[in-house]
Amino acid sequence: MLSRPGARVGAGLLLLLALAAAFAPVLAPEAPNAQSWLNRLQPPSAQHPMGTDAFGRSVLTRVLYGGRVSLLAGLLPVLIGLGIGTVIGTVAGYVGRTTDRLLMRIMDILLAFPGLLLAMAIIGTLGPGFSNAVIAIGVGLIPTFARLARAEVLNLKSSEFVEAAGALGARPGRIVFRHLLPGMASPLVVQATISVGTSILSTAGLSFLGLGVQPPTSDWGEMLSGARSFLPDAWWLAVFPGMMIALTVLSFNLLGDALRDALDPRTAAYRRRG
Repeated sequence: MLSRPGARVGAGLLLLLALAAAFAPVLAPEAPNAQSWLNRLQPPSAQHPMGTDAFGRSVLTRVLYGGRVSLLAGLLPVLIGLGIGTVIGTVAGYVGRTTDRLLMRIMDILLAFPGLLLAMAIIGTLGPGFSNAVIAIGVGLIPTFARLARAEVLNLKSSEFVEAAGALGARPGRIVFRHLLPGMASPLVVQATISVGTSILSTAGLSFLGLGVQPPTSDWGEMLSGARSFLPDAWWLAVFPGMMIALTVLSFNLLGDALRDALDPRTAAYRRRG
């Protein structure tokens, strides 16, 4: 997989971002909320490579610490959507009939709402905050994984090895865990990888609107929200957090494309012909 240029770029970017977030206390020049009114709104310099904000806080420090929150905000909703969606899709596809129709109609209702609008509605009920934003975005991802899991189960259920296992008396639970889940792991992993980037964008959007991460905790979306009042003069307040969002989403998309090509040779062959 890493023989592909896109995969190497995506993996390299993601590794750098993860290391920067993990070692933020070591790399950051000062505490994320340390204020210095004498240094407020300073442009990038040797002392402050990414400048300072309206409170004199180092933008570099806040970008590093905000990366921790933003990466978690990308991973946690995907875990929620993947876990619950896979269960729903597997049950719907394997049991079929009324159960399938009922579960898929519920998923269709959720899909009828734009993702960010659905998240805003859920947060309007639960209240703003990081945890509620994660839940809201995770709920919005459930239908995507449910429909994908159902499609894979329907495809695998008619396979000879699954029918043979049933004919030999294997219980439904054994068939699901032994044959169906391993068979549909590849497309789910690819979708999960790409969805991390989507989740980061959604969380940043909620934080930008004041519905996600709340001060004094900060993520890249919250930093963009705080930069609005100082544009275009203090351009660095928006450029660096925005650049980090773009690079992170790009890295996950490149990695997802590489995984899809590696795990599904038919897709790779089709793209080469195109």
